[in-house]
Amino acid sequence: MLLHLEQLGLVDYAAALELQREKVAQRKAGAIPDTLLLLEHPHVYTLGRNARQENLLVPAEWLASRGVQVFHTDRGGDVTYHGPGQLVGYPILDLAQHRRDISWYMRSLEEVFIRTARDWGIEAERSPGAAGVWVGNDKLAAMGVHLSRWVTSHGFALNVNTDLSYFEWIVPCGLHGKGVTSLAKLLGHEVEIADVAERVVEHFGQVFGLELLATVES
Repeated sequence: MLLHLEQLGLVDYAAALELQREKVAQRKAGAIPDTLLLLEHPHVYTLGRNARQENLLVPAEWLASRGVQVFHTDRGGDVTYHGPGQLVGYPILDLAQHRRDISWYMRSLEEVFIRTARDWGIEAERSPGAAGVWVGNDKLAAMGVHLSRWVTSHGFALNVNTDLSYFEWIVPCGLHGKGVTSLAKLLGHEVEIADVAERVVEHFGQVFGLELLATVES
């Protein structure tokens, strides 16, 4: 099966939501193949379907005054942060063509980032009962997805050179007593996000059995 890749650069969250809706409709209609959108967002907090408002530790108005947006979304999970230096991916996959199993899909996404971290000499792992990829007690990659007629949207966020101080204003993913980390923090230096994206795409294709069809860059 084929994978269409779009590398979009820095994209406003609202614009990315609308693009996902368009791609999902096209995928349902069979007008496009499985698609992976890779991008970064300006500073934004998103709250999933199961989010508790108190996990946003400061008022949304206060954040807005500092240029940080807040969105309620239909993805799974609680509250998380997106910002520059973080690789965000929105896979638009028809799981009916793969496996109609959301747990399999989530574990497969985690495998992509376990392999990616290993490329930089980092041993990341799953944590029972908590989606995402972890290094010790700290989350390296977060995930939250939505399904509509077995077509996926939303997806993952891998901290590459992320400013982790923005996580101090939330309870990340609603998990108390857990931290966050990044490739840059673990390695002691920044990493080229384009290099990380290349490895993510490679592992994504391997894990899901997809052949890269084309790359579109903004």
